[in-house]
Amino acid sequence: MQDKNQNRDFHHALNVHNDLCIGCTHCMSVCPTQAIRIRNGKAIISANRCVDCGECYKACPVSAIDVEQDDLEMIFRFPVRVILIPSVLIGQFPRKIMATSIYSALKEIGFTHIYEVENTVDMVLEANRKYMLEKKERPLISSYCPAIIRLIQVKYPSLVDNIMKVNPPIDMSAMYYREKLKSSGIPEEQIGLFYATPCAAKIAAIKSPVGEIESAVTGVINMNFLYNRILKYLQRKYTETEPPQTDDLLSSKGILWSLTRGELVHSNGRALAIDGIKNVNEFLDNIENEKFDKIDFLELRACDESCAGGILISGNRFLTVERLKNRAAEYRAREDDQSRKPAEGFLSVNEHGFLGNIGARPIGKLDEDISTALKKMERKRRLMCYLPGFDCAACGAPDCQTLAEDVVQGDAHISNCIFLQQQMTKQNLLSQEQAMRITGSIWGKERLEKNCNKLGAEDENN
Repeated sequence: MQDKNQNRDFHHALNVHNDLCIGCTHCMSVCPTQAIRIRNGKAIISANRCVDCGECYKACPVSAIDVEQDDLEMIFRFPVRVILIPSVLIGQFPRKIMATSIYSALKEIGFTHIYEVENTVDMVLEANRKYMLEKKERPLISSYCPAIIRLIQVKYPSLVDNIMKVNPPIDMSAMYYREKLKSSGIPEEQIGLFYATPCAAKIAAIKSPVGEIESAVTGVINMNFLYNRILKYLQRKYTETEPPQTDDLLSSKGILWSLTRGELVHSNGRALAIDGIKNVNEFLDNIENEKFDKIDFLELRACDESCAGGILISGNRFLTVERLKNRAAEYRAREDDQSRKPAEGFLSVNEHGFLGNIGARPIGKLDEDISTALKKMERKRRLMCYLPGFDCAACGAPDCQTLAEDVVQGDAHISNCIFLQQQMTKQNLLSQEQAMRITGSIWGKERLEKNCNKLGAEDENN
């Protein structure tokens, strides 16, 4: 297995628009890593804690959080423009719309080649088998979902060595198809590989990959944007033309790979599939505390119904799952009588199938120096004696524990707690004016003034 260095940067695809943010705390309350704070009435995201799961994006009532994407125009910098699509893109369209129609629409948008990333699932399975035989750690955790990898890095660092260092289908397909095009005589600098992503985490993973120096993917296109462009062509009663050049290594197991249990069915021993980041968090808490044992493999996905529930999916996730299962059944009926071309000759699994080092980046570490960290921990526990434990988020942090941590790290003050403010005011340790200034620094100076135009008030729409 190739030795590679870990990318040291954490790129993030989620951004807060301050002009839209109303500082409502919805995003802060759902974040699985306590990455969000409210300051001056606006949400801010801590880069060291964020895993780009998209829970904040879904929770925001005013669409103040957006997802970064590359401009579609950048594809025209390359004579050969490949769109790497996951099967969930096809699954969003009704069954009466053929995949060839979707391919033709993508050609009209500007792509010269279409390649479904699940084409290389057989190669990923081969790498999985090799890895499972070589590694003794249990349970082994799938490397498919980048939000889960980052979650483990920052919140469950003791489980980092359990992550399977196997390239997921998107990376395997990007490398495979690039080599295939090069073998046909196309210079590498003329090839642009673009991924249609169903989520923010995959954008972040491509921009700053874990276990790799750089990604084989050139750019990322928001799937919601791409879906609407395709739909626009199809609604014009678009006439099918010959689809652009592609490849056909796709199997029924590849079509189902991105769904919950898509990997699990190919594993040996005791295996569990868990989707939804809240469920994953709860389960990893128990794994880290050794409450479960004798589990060989974990398929963990951040989104409900896995990629069918990605935040950039336009269609209903349950209908998407149903359509993909039907599509897989159609492929399965043909597979016994059809010999598919092997995914070999352009890429070596031994050379390209594995990731390098995946390091821990624990958010719970209070200091690099152990003695200083212990002192900070003692102070944090002492502060918790005074904080009420209501976890009301009125301090601008998601809960009392996080506020105490922010205080010992110098990022907040104990007087941010409105309950302690009252006590300090009564004891003449804090004036009313000082208390108001503190509240204003968290929620904005005008936040407590009467405003009938805010969300839910009587003049909301005026």
